Amino acid sequence: MLEGRRVALVHDFLVDVRGAERVFLALCEMFPDAALFTAVYDEEGTEGRFAHRDVRTSFLQRLRPSARSFRTLLPLYPAAMESLDLRGFDLVISSSSAWAHGVIPDDDAVHVCYCHNPFRYAWNARQETLAARDPVSRAALGAVFQRWRQWDWIAAQRVDAYIANSQTTKRRVARYFGREATVLHPPVEIERFAPSTPGEVYLVLSELMAHKRIDIAVRAFNDLGRPLLIVGNGPDGRRLHRLAGPTVTFTGRVSDSEAAHLLARTRALVVTATEEFGIAAVEAQAAGRPVIALNDGGVRETVIEGVTGAFFERPEPAELAGAVRSFDALAVDPGACVANARRFDGTQFRRGLEAVIGRVLDGDGPRRVPRRRPPRRARGLARQA
Repeated sequence: MLEGRRVALVHDFLVDVRGAERVFLALCEMFPDAALFTAVYDEEGTEGRFAHRDVRTSFLQRLRPSARSFRTLLPLYPAAMESLDLRGFDLVISSSSAWAHGVIPDDDAVHVCYCHNPFRYAWNARQETLAARDPVSRAALGAVFQRWRQWDWIAAQRVDAYIANSQTTKRRVARYFGREATVLHPPVEIERFAPSTPGEVYLVLSELMAHKRIDIAVRAFNDLGRPLLIVGNGPDGRRLHRLAGPTVTFTGRVSDSEAAHLLARTRALVVTATEEFGIAAVEAQAAGRPVIALNDGGVRETVIEGVTGAFFERPEPAELAGAVRSFDALAVDPGACVANARRFDGTQFRRGLEAVIGRVLDGDGPRRVPRRRPPRRARGLARQA
């Protein structure tokens, strides 16, 4: 299918290793000879996992951004992605949770986008993001988001085929971009996990961002007086530490092996965010442990209520606390959790991606959109955003 074709893989940024980067690693395994393109790259932050690959970056690389600083360059990323030189590549596969889908391949190239989510702060989280700002910065940021949405929609029309990581993302791609998407769940490294004897501690495994709503878990477990361990780091960490009572502890980021160890021994994983997919929920089940999650987003596709987990209906501490009290996590069959997790192994992902690419290359996929460089005004929007 790909014999003689030059393949380029594109990711928003490579500065650390989280869920989206694990999907990109799976793409790298599928296409071992592909060149990698990204706005910015931090070899240390990505634990050297891409060090053996041909990684090509944008003009923003000169600023040497890291996982701590790359967000400060946010308005420049659309222009950075459009600046990547994809001439000579026949197949472009972008892994996009923000702007990677905005690259501009050759006109006769095929571009398939694996979409983790349209850029949340400009689309589905726009209102709550603006509400947290003072009036002056709210007005300025609102104007930035408006320009970004215009650029984003134009960029989306240049993609030949969209793949969504969940039904939630599929609906957002249709609503915001007017594009149809095939749902293909992300690959999960099932083999990393094995059941063990669970303990008393509940677990949150997440980046510490405001939209993850981890404060709900902190407040709920403060009231419950039960032990909660929070694994991860991020800009919301300082606030969460201030909220935490004596039964809530933090580890920061941990290695893959330590995360697998903690998941196997937790009483249950707690998910408070509306996850587009939520790899951690599948990882917990692969380790034989159930999930207590907000009944929204991707967990509805990965957790079987009453069998491998339980849902709470509203993002409120009392709702979560009630679910924890009423759900007997130790009564869950670890074998049922593992069996459910196996639906999301890498084999299914590879087969699904190959099928979509094959259809597009054969001309049976979505109608091709003529690909031209965006008009001067649209390119200006990216630079001003």
